Amino acid sequence: MIGFLLILFVISMLFASTTGRLEAYVKIFSIQGIIFFLIILTYYSHIPLLDFLLLLIETLLVKTVVIPVILIKVIRKNNIYREVEPYIPNFFSLVISVIIFVFGFILAYLAGQYTQDIRPFYFGISISTIVVGLFIIMSRKKIITHIMGYMFLENGIFLLSLSVAREMPLIVNLGILLDIFIGVFLLVIIYNHINSTFAREKINIDSLSCLKD
Repeated sequence: MIGFLLILFVISMLFASTTGRLEAYVKIFSIQGIIFFLIILTYYSHIPLLDFLLLLIETLLVKTVVIPVILIKVIRKNNIYREVEPYIPNFFSLVISVIIFVFGFILAYLAGQYTQDIRPFYFGISISTIVVGLFIIMSRKKIITHIMGYMFLENGIFLLSLSVAREMPLIVNLGILLDIFIGVFLLVIIYNHINSTFAREKINIDSLSCLKD
């Protein structure tokens, strides 16, 4: 079961690296929230009830519902629906992402050989997800796409927290949850301010080079 869920997670990241539709990024993020919830439900049902409820709120409510709703509203409010001209074409983005995950699986194998304190499969996929999140940020022009890259990167950190401890590191994940809220709200505020300055079709990273003190 866990292998199937993690493979679904990898497929979702590969799709995120190739799609140009902004709402597709949000839907992928929401699906990943459901995947995390199923992982926790399957393998961490033995944790204290309060901890389980907090993780339920983080994965099934915040990641799956609250943040996607906020981002969908921003996308539709500003009438931007596609990443039209990424720095790297979608096909090459897919190839690069596949290479990143291959190295992640190699890293997972090596980690399993030299230490017993981590879950290798989790570890390799989480590191790859973090790198792919950074790659999405670097290879896209739209600011809203950068926000989604940050969200995927955070999901990689969440998965990494599952790999490095036998018990759920609740404090770490609560800190991540707080970072999500702060990051999303600040980025949305900044995005709306930029939107009031630049034309909507020009809301991309290149426009920021025009800003001066």
